[in-house]
Amino acid sequence: MKQLAEKGQIIEKPSDIIKDPYILEFVGLPEKAIYSESKLENQLITELETFLLELGKGFTFVGRQVRFTFDEEHFRVDLVFYNRLLRCFVLIDLKIGKLKHQDLGQMQMYVNYYDRFVKTDDENKTIGIILCKDKKDTLVEITLPEGNNQIFASRYQTILPSKEELKQLIEK
Repeated sequence: MKQLAEKGQIIEKPSDIIKDPYILEFVGLPEKAIYSESKLENQLITELETFLLELGKGFTFVGRQVRFTFDEEHFRVDLVFYNRLLRCFVLIDLKIGKLKHQDLGQMQMYVNYYDRFVKTDDENKTIGIILCKDKKDTLVEITLPEGNNQIFASRYQTILPSKEELKQLIEK
């Protein structure tokens, strides 16, 4: 506890930067999923400084809708960041609904591409974060390889939890 007070959050491995949930109240979107992923992305870019603070320490913005191509097919990563402390790319894919196993496979492909063709030898492995409204931890655990430390699924909320919801979370 004393170390946290003196040094702040210590970031040594990818899971040290992952939150669940991310609180995206600053985007000003309703809690119900009546908006599109592109609307969420636009709001995050509009509020980029606030979003960087929510992500945590060491993040720098690289780009949005970053395109890469192989086998004559184009793919786009919603948001690309670089974490200076971990020395790695962090790819974020936005999902307005429930997380599906296909989403995890898509992110695995993005991460593999970045690891093989974008990162340099002195950089660490790429991290992928899928931000979704709803996820089941068992689906994530079964879909991803054991010992996974590169792909993460985190929920996001567009409003702060009520006092009652916070109490329930603390009691769990």
